[in-house]
Amino acid sequence: MFEKTIDTERIEQLVNLFGNFDENIKEIEKKYSVVITSHGSSVKVKGEPEDVMSAVKTIECLIKMINKGEQIGKQNVDYAVSLVADGEDNQIDGLYSADCVCITASGKPVKAKTLGQRKYIDAIKNNTITIGVGPAGTGKTYLAVAQAVSAFRAKTVNRIILTRPAVEAGERLGFLPGDLQQKIDPYLRPLYDALFEMLGSENFQKYVERGDIEVAPLAYMRGRTLDDSFIILDEAQNTTSEQMKMFLTRLGFNSKAVVTGDITQIDLPDGKKSGLKDAVRILKGIDDIAICRLNEKDVVRHRLVQEIIKAYERNGEKNERKG
Repeated sequence: MFEKTIDTERIEQLVNLFGNFDENIKEIEKKYSVVITSHGSSVKVKGEPEDVMSAVKTIECLIKMINKGEQIGKQNVDYAVSLVADGEDNQIDGLYSADCVCITASGKPVKAKTLGQRKYIDAIKNNTITIGVGPAGTGKTYLAVAQAVSAFRAKTVNRIILTRPAVEAGERLGFLPGDLQQKIDPYLRPLYDALFEMLGSENFQKYVERGDIEVAPLAYMRGRTLDDSFIILDEAQNTTSEQMKMFLTRLGFNSKAVVTGDITQIDLPDGKKSGLKDAVRILKGIDDIAICRLNEKDVVRHRLVQEIIKAYERNGEKNERKG
């Protein structure tokens, strides 16, 4: 039986590490088939050498998270385990050393929670156009809105423009109650929600009335040139190639664009090619355009979201083999 000891600085770190009813440590023990005990401010890990070393790396990764103010839960444990499995646990310092993107209206700092999110944020900062592709829950839209609000507050842009295609409406749009704005609002609701959180409802309304913030369907972008703007195209997998080209060519001087989407969730009619898929292929390798791919490891919603994404990916691979 191999044994390794990890020393911590404070007992509070151990309390956070172990979690309620030792749930975090039990999860690590189950993952690696090891036995973990605490002695004072130290943690002892016993088991097979390879399993012990992996468990130790995971615990050290979690302690680094704790030292940066994280409250450890199962999601953190799962993420630390995945980092160790991929040999990326040594990059955790870079994740938490970065500044926060934005402060919400309630005073909460918005920060990257995964290495994939960190790379995505850096890409937006360093490129004029960034394309973020990944499954639901990876923070594609939320972090893009946070970056937009940060740029707006710093006065590096004069306005924020958020848009998404309303393809789900189709012919049914005419049967919805209300005027045109009321009919399209449900499709723009996720964008409103993110802006409300960042700015507060009163500030958001004020900026909308002044024209500093615009939330509109993609069709409203046609024929415009958008200078001094931070533009976000959300749900871009539901654009056609023509719509995507139209959107990208709206970009004016001193503007920045972020395109987000999930190519596994295309709602276009049969026979229509996704503009997001085309853009990723056509624009690859062009200077000042970044293409970021997020995956299930970057999901920051309920842990079941990760499991659901993995299950659908496995099913898709199985169907491809059958085909």
